[in-house]
Amino acid sequence: MIVGDLSRRKFGTHLAGDGLTLQFGPFNLRMRSNLDSFASLAHHLYEPYPLLDAETLSDFHVEISSPRGLHRWFRRQARFGVDGQTPFAPYTVDHAFPALEWGINWCVATRAHHLLLLHSAAVERNGRAILFPASPGNGKSTLCTALVHSGWRLLSDEFGLVRPEDGLLLPIPRLIPLKNESIDVIRRFRPEAIIGPSFLATRKGTVAHVQPPLDSIRRAQEPARPRWLIFPRWVSGAPLTLEPMSRSQAFLMVATNAFNYEVLDETAFRLVTDMVRACDCYSLVYSDLNEAIPALDELCNSMDD
Repeated sequence: MIVGDLSRRKFGTHLAGDGLTLQFGPFNLRMRSNLDSFASLAHHLYEPYPLLDAETLSDFHVEISSPRGLHRWFRRQARFGVDGQTPFAPYTVDHAFPALEWGINWCVATRAHHLLLLHSAAVERNGRAILFPASPGNGKSTLCTALVHSGWRLLSDEFGLVRPEDGLLLPIPRLIPLKNESIDVIRRFRPEAIIGPSFLATRKGTVAHVQPPLDSIRRAQEPARPRWLIFPRWVSGAPLTLEPMSRSQAFLMVATNAFNYEVLDETAFRLVTDMVRACDCYSLVYSDLNEAIPALDELCNSMDD
């Protein structure tokens, strides 16, 4: 069963009551909300995602709701909660949807320590995955969105989830948040992409969410093996460069882009070492998706020759 099997009315009723359990890759989230505007958009953008039985154990119980008390009437707000706690200051009610998405990311980054969590986008084709470790502002989300609308499978825009027992990447194909100018870039590059409304003046600027292609969501239980580590950087007007990088430099950049490297300690060191040894490592500078996508396609296709 998927979210779209419920009518909009039933979806909202369940959210406002006991909640619904949605599956995002390896995580089950019990979700609640008493905000009708949130329920309407969630029903639309989460439409292809699996719904699980109420008895299914959940990794996180998340909520986005109106605070109780006078603020509910004089200043409409939305509060993110997880497992009965509220880790952040309230948001304006108009930003309830991005607030929940950010909150889910926070849950994964701070609690899923049975996995190595890399701050990285990840895509897959023909059983081989590219990891794009990068800091915010380097264009990884834009590049990732363009790739998954050009024949690649989305593993994640935000997390490289590395399974310690075998080093495979676990997919978590959630919505891709685009910020500011990237929104119009993708609208022009792939007009058919399903993109939600733009939320203005959020804590991260203007934000809009892209629904992954259906194939990525349906294959969310298929892990992939890392084959390339590519460190992207968007530079306005720059010519495309895709250059090999030393493995020692790649190791440092991967380790410093991990959320829980220090927590996993020796396990993290082993996983990153094995990954860097198994992957070809490159730096990528790009300004034009119409140049970057064919270059990455060619890199992948060269392995089939």
